Amino acid sequence: MPRPKSNFDRLQPLAFKAPEAVLEPDQMYTTYEIARLLQGLEPDRELDPETEAVLLDWAIPWMIYNAESFVFGAPESDDEPGHYGLA
Repeated sequence: MPRPKSNFDRLQPLAFKAPEAVLEPDQMYTTYEIARLLQGLEPDRELDPETEAVLLDWAIPWMIYNAESFVFGAPESDDEPGHYGLA
């Protein structure tokens, strides 16, 4: 249900971090790790499946929007994820 802006004490612009501010230039990451890093978490932090799904909902569009900043490393097998890094 929509809420009036006046219901909020503080409004701020919606701003996303640049890939260079999130990822190390010499590392490759899974989408799961990138999702954690976008939230300021350690890339190997354990999360419950519901939280991880929400983080992925934010990370995947961010990656698509910034696609020109990424390179992709194909997984070694069909049951492993691919890895992404800075172009």
